[in-house]
Amino acid sequence: MADKFQNRYRIPSARAAWWDYSQPGAYFVTICTHNRIHSFGEIINHQMNLSPIGEYAQQCWDEIPNHFPHAKLGAFQVMPNHIHGIIIVETMHASSLQEPTVDYKFMKSISPKPGSLARILGSYKSAVSKLAHRTDPSFKWQERYHDHIIRDETEFYNIEKYIVNNPQNWGNDCFCDENNN
Repeated sequence: MADKFQNRYRIPSARAAWWDYSQPGAYFVTICTHNRIHSFGEIINHQMNLSPIGEYAQQCWDEIPNHFPHAKLGAFQVMPNHIHGIIIVETMHASSLQEPTVDYKFMKSISPKPGSLARILGSYKSAVSKLAHRTDPSFKWQERYHDHIIRDETEFYNIEKYIVNNPQNWGNDCFCDENNN
């Protein structure tokens, strides 16, 4: 039976419990729109044509290193109802010199670590949403995101190739739903 919090079932984390996502590493991430609505544009002749919200998704991704200097960006692609990207987290953070309070310790135990993949992607989703709501107040992301820890150079290259070729392969993409415009 799943654990409950405040008498509601908790969704278990999709993150690897054995991995610290604030440590150096490369990650392949996918974030979908709510109900896979085509908010970001459309594929025409195997090319992604961005809507204004798709342009916000691209712009905010490009700005990640300005807000998280330890994060470097690899291949990235906005698709009609999702984004794919590679984020490389390069450095660890120094701990605070101040003695933490009990409340702080509790909050730290349940909050994403500063500079972690969760913090970076949470900030990204929030920034895109804020801009998107100017154009479409109903825009929503799917809760959570999918990540894959990239383990070696060959895997990095194969994922990069997949991301770059995603618009050409849209018709065969598991996220393709032409009826969900």
